[in-house]
Amino acid sequence: MIKAERIRIYDVARVAGVSVATASKALNDTGRMTEETRRRVKDTAAALGFRPNAMARALTGQRSFTVGLLTNDTYGRFTLPVMAGISEALVDEGVSVFLCGIEDDPALGKVHVDAMLDKQVDGIIATGKRVDRSLPVDLSQLPVPVVYAFTQGPKDAVTLVSDDGQGAREATERLLKSGRRRLAHITGPASFASVVERAAAFQEVAGADAPVLNGTWSEAWGHEAVAQLWGGKGPYPDAVFCGNDQIARGVVDALRERDVSVPREVSVIGFDNWEIVAAATRPPLTTVDMNLKELGREAGRLILELAKREPVEPGIRKLPCKLVVRQSCGGESAE
Repeated sequence: MIKAERIRIYDVARVAGVSVATASKALNDTGRMTEETRRRVKDTAAALGFRPNAMARALTGQRSFTVGLLTNDTYGRFTLPVMAGISEALVDEGVSVFLCGIEDDPALGKVHVDAMLDKQVDGIIATGKRVDRSLPVDLSQLPVPVVYAFTQGPKDAVTLVSDDGQGAREATERLLKSGRRRLAHITGPASFASVVERAAAFQEVAGADAPVLNGTWSEAWGHEAVAQLWGGKGPYPDAVFCGNDQIARGVVDALRERDVSVPREVSVIGFDNWEIVAAATRPPLTTVDMNLKELGREAGRLILELAKREPVEPGIRKLPCKLVVRQSCGGESAE
């Protein structure tokens, strides 16, 4: 038998045969359901010894002034700037954020979600390492609001992503405006939604015949792609737009090894604005910043509105990217 002090809303929902959301609504006398279901949930809670203060935020409207952040981004490449933005948005409201890394482990994800609910968080923000993959834990039936930022959410959720197409178009237009005409796009695996969106935007601006080369997210692939493009007879590209900064750095190094000058002969633009890579590239790399910190600020603002039970329209919201101009495309340094 489950000890009374450990009874949670999950236990009530499981024994009553309903979802967590339905159990919360039944105990809070809200939502639409049959009276038989509402009575069964309440009877189950009483029989198990469930104490309503175990979900005080859901039943009384009290706030804990904490928000949970879930991620499977092990290295924090995308999560850390998102978290910085969330913290900036919440600090003046007296709200604390605590981060839980769940790898790609559903069991670990459930442990952390349970812990967040036990702490009576005001809401949960889910983030990850890909916009086209969801976290390995179901957050759709929780008794607290959830916002998805840089990860895939349900269709009826509030989801924030960077506008990859806009960023790619802006980079490609910059190359054309600088006088470049033979453009190529070297990018990551075609299985990524962001890769498909960026490539489509690139060819929309550069032309349907402009080459797109798919490979891995690595400097080694940048080297290999340059070998392919410069392996035959010319004319060779006079500009390369890359799918991330690691690929771009590999491209720049490979061109230098061929005595091809960047940016005099070939302009290069990356994507991500990963500063430890972009600033260390020689010459420093022009790149597209996904504005992840701003995306985090918006996620923080929205989770506050939801926690206060203010109306928020569900759906996918695309936030614009920003081109950061350094020397690799012939521009002035952004420093």
